[in-house]
Amino acid sequence: MLALPVLLALEPVAGDHPARMTLSRDEAAELAALVAADLHALVPRVEAARLALAGALFDPVELLRPGFPVWSTLDELARRVPRGQLENVVAFGSHEGQMPAPALQPSAQFADGPMRLLALSLLAPAALARELSEQLEIHLVGRGEAGVLTADWLMRTLGLRLEHVRYLSRNDLLALTCVQYEHVNLAPLWALLEAALLSPGREETCLSARGLALRYSDGKVLAQSPAQWLAAQPAGLTDAAHALAGIAFELRQYGALLDAHGLSLQLEPAAGQAVEAGHGYLLETLQAAEAGMDPPALFAHEAPGLGIVVVSVAQRGLGGPRMLAHGYPLQPGALGPLLAMLADRYGIAAELHALGRILLDDNRQLTAPLATAH
Repeated sequence: MLALPVLLALEPVAGDHPARMTLSRDEAAELAALVAADLHALVPRVEAARLALAGALFDPVELLRPGFPVWSTLDELARRVPRGQLENVVAFGSHEGQMPAPALQPSAQFADGPMRLLALSLLAPAALARELSEQLEIHLVGRGEAGVLTADWLMRTLGLRLEHVRYLSRNDLLALTCVQYEHVNLAPLWALLEAALLSPGREETCLSARGLALRYSDGKVLAQSPAQWLAAQPAGLTDAAHALAGIAFELRQYGALLDAHGLSLQLEPAAGQAVEAGHGYLLETLQAAEAGMDPPALFAHEAPGLGIVVVSVAQRGLGGPRMLAHGYPLQPGALGPLLAMLADRYGIAAELHALGRILLDDNRQLTAPLATAH
């Protein structure tokens, strides 16, 4: 039996949000019966397949993750139910708010998105699956609006006004998401995500809109560090600090979206440097501390509208600062864990010296203030 991924897309009226993110078992069964009738009207051959429905409302980022875990879990659960028990329709709902598998539990983090999606799957023998796949791709695009009974049931049950309710194939969702990311100048992000979703064994490289080098490989995305990016820029670059702030913002944007899609973002290690990822931050270590210099200290590089974009670890002495590491907080709550980790690693207090700006040396490298001679 092959599984064909389908979904029911709900577009609420602007400002409306569902009161809850899951349907009970009985509610899921009621909806599945309505969905089965809708799909049969669109593609009559679905009557020979088995319909599975997860009674949970997802954001697109939750469905478009490597391995498509929502659909794979739904398919696995559906195959466990004896075929004669529920004929050709099987639905999975929640009990006391909890779905039967963690992968089918929507996250409250994405509850306010503009579109809510219900995952469906059609299980059919190979020959029928190929036929259904072709028909679904043709008919859902052109006339995939849900039936009046289905739309009315959803609005009454969820207490939600809906602009549109329509069936989509997973390919439709992929195409829609591609267009959305391209519209906000994130086409390179989609190239990475598409590789992770559809050809995870293939490596993909690209440049962000500002020229940051990115690479997908082995289930993760590797990004050039902002400091390395700046070092690679031509000598004529004007306002290097502003450019670096833009790259740091872009790195945050990519990090948040990749995390939502279930992909980790890491730094691409440069020669002789070590990199690591922590709780919402990225770190590159440049060199070890020098025994004959002052103890390391932490310095905050700041940019208007972005706050702290880089935390540098440096030793200061009469010969100038020795830069040891740069940490990039990507998430709002990442600064505390980053400072605690650096303080523990270097045996210092988690005291942060605010610079009020991004401080660069004459070679456009992140630096720290010179030590004051006594």
